[in-house]
Amino acid sequence: MENRRARGSHSFFKRRLAPASLRGYRGRMKATLLPFMAALSLAGSLQAADKIGEIQLVAPNVYFHQGDLSKGHCNQGWIVFKDFVLVIDGNFPSGVEEVLPKIKATSKKPIKYVVDTHHHGDHAYGNQAWAEAGATPIASEGALAEMKKYETGYYGRHPLGRWEWAAKSRADVRNSKLLPPQIIFKDKMVFDDGTMRAELLYLGNAHTHGDVFVWLPKQRILFSGDACVNGPYNYMGDGNSIDWLKTLDAAKELKPKIMCPGHGGMATASLIDDQKTYFTTLHRLVKPFTTKKAGQQMLTAQTGLLRKQVVKNKQIARYVGDKFPDQLQKIFGDYTGQTLGRLDVQKKAAEEEKK
Repeated sequence: MENRRARGSHSFFKRRLAPASLRGYRGRMKATLLPFMAALSLAGSLQAADKIGEIQLVAPNVYFHQGDLSKGHCNQGWIVFKDFVLVIDGNFPSGVEEVLPKIKATSKKPIKYVVDTHHHGDHAYGNQAWAEAGATPIASEGALAEMKKYETGYYGRHPLGRWEWAAKSRADVRNSKLLPPQIIFKDKMVFDDGTMRAELLYLGNAHTHGDVFVWLPKQRILFSGDACVNGPYNYMGDGNSIDWLKTLDAAKELKPKIMCPGHGGMATASLIDDQKTYFTTLHRLVKPFTTKKAGQQMLTAQTGLLRKQVVKNKQIARYVGDKFPDQLQKIFGDYTGQTLGRLDVQKKAAEEEKK
């Protein structure tokens, strides 16, 4: 289903030349693009080196910015259409402050839209800051439903929701306010001005129940949000680990050439294979415990041994990190019908009060 309103409202674009001050900059960026593309075509499993905080030109008028995780920032992208800029992922408010001037350095066109690939704070809590810069936040129906589920303070249920929890430790969140997405789509929304086309796609449950992929079919570039990451960044608590495998298959069917993940460096389409191999390995290791009487306790006891097994696999070793125990528990819970491995801020607050 194509969102006609979004497409039709931008059907009369006029081309604008880049300011003279930026043409040399863009020329230098384009000069670095061709060797990168050539390397991608020659090395099927190439993982680009981390370039945290740098503007990376992925294709003409398509940019990628790797966020600084020490600040909690996600990766972002932006696409320059004829008359406006579309930003991929809202980040935290401090992330907006960092990326906004970089976007303005690459284009003088107004920033009209920001796509939240999902509801998590590092991808959506910057919405208010983007709105103040003139952009309207967009997300899937599933992402909005997830926000309504976990943002209990904003939606008038328990006063301590995830926003309030984040505000305890983040000044940028305390000094802003939650802004839910203002434009919602079900499965697909298209921006197409005749020169640039971007498809916002919900392909199924994965990292959350509302993940959005941003697909550029002409350039074969896929912005995956946290449905596909490059490193030990897989928080699985809000999604479904069984459905996630199917969603990765759906993403692979698009046949992307370049992957721009929600965390970690750019890569080729092999990143989807790596992520799925990691998950299928965990499923294979966890599944035997699901039929045992004390399976969860046994799984917890053997987590260290399982970790050692996984890190021996060079293809997926980079995915093993601090979240590994919770990932095993989440998979166990998805098979046994239990809610495990999920961030419960009210429970955490109660635990802290007891200390």
